[in-house]
Amino acid sequence: MSRHIYSCPLRWSDMDAFGHVNNVVFLRYLEEARIDFMFRLAPGEGSTSFTGGSVVARHEIDYVRPLVHRHEPVTVESWVTKIGAASLTIAYEIKDEATLYVRASTIVVPVNLAESRPRRITAEEKAFLLEYLDDDAEDEAVAA
Repeated sequence: MSRHIYSCPLRWSDMDAFGHVNNVVFLRYLEEARIDFMFRLAPGEGSTSFTGGSVVARHEIDYVRPLVHRHEPVTVESWVTKIGAASLTIAYEIKDEATLYVRASTIVVPVNLAESRPRRITAEEKAFLLEYLDDDAEDEAVAA
């Protein structure tokens, strides 16, 4: 299994009154990493995968340690834990070399924007996602 690695800079405006990254800002970090991950398939290849849009159906976040401002970016590692017919689950860890700050997951549903409804994951998208599928979930997703 591969993991997508995203280097996420911290901004001074990410801090709250307590001097650490605000809990809501972590959702932005996850979004930045997710978009970077999902759109790696499409650019420059002539692929239209994931370009039709997607929506977040659910977020789960476990805040493990507070993160304070610094000049060095944090790493957001992303991988796939589930691939369904019309949804996928992405897991994340936000960390640096020494500390894990957040564990999270997001259920993403691809949509057909023109029809304003969910759509099925294409064979091309599934092949891309399988490269990042957690080893424990691989047998289950291949069967789906």
